[in-house]
Amino acid sequence: HVRSRRQRQMCIRDSSYSVSHDLRAPLRHIAGYAELLSDFEGAKLSDRGVRFLEHIAESARFAGTLVDNLLSFSQMGRSALRFTDVNLQALVESIREEMKPDYQSRNLEWHIQPLPRVVGDAAFLHLALRNLLANAIKYSRERNPAVIVVGAQENDEEVIVFVRDNGVGFNMEYVDKLFGVFQRLHRMEEFEGTGIGLASVRRIIERHDGRVWAEGKINQGASFYFALPKRKHPAIS
Repeated sequence: HVRSRRQRQMCIRDSSYSVSHDLRAPLRHIAGYAELLSDFEGAKLSDRGVRFLEHIAESARFAGTLVDNLLSFSQMGRSALRFTDVNLQALVESIREEMKPDYQSRNLEWHIQPLPRVVGDAAFLHLALRNLLANAIKYSRERNPAVIVVGAQENDEEVIVFVRDNGVGFNMEYVDKLFGVFQRLHRMEEFEGTGIGLASVRRIIERHDGRVWAEGKINQGASFYFALPKRKHPAIS
């Protein structure tokens, strides 16, 4: 049963990769021709025509982003992991610096607790943490101040990392949907996104033989957790 489940998962990954790859070209053509039409024929169009053309271009760009993200998501299951010694503290600080343009104009309080070193794929763990921090920043933007807490705890078998915010939260009745592809608990008009970020987090952590889960309350914030099994640290040359 385990083997057949893995085979099904591989078939789904291969199908997602193939479909995503094939969709990229036509979507880029739609966006490109919409831009050309606006540049060369825009003056001949009515205001309503220009508005329609803008909607076409915007939708094509969003669909292109969606396909690119889905392609990246599919590739996560195909790329080999490169296990190294990863400093989670440094990783979080670098992500905060990367994302500064997204929050520097806001009243946002960071509380970064001491974080351990783990053994894992640094690039993939960077992406997982970046997705979790990006969500915390996004869903707390209506708070003043917004508060984001990052911390960790350890036991004999695992390192558990959490990202907590005081944002809009979610209904625990739908917690099982959070980590699914294209699953959204908030309307796109309220919060932008493609619905792949948390699915990517789950795939990355599960490829590390770890697990993910979340807790939240509506309008009282959310906490996202991932647990990584403890491994022997690789030899450093």
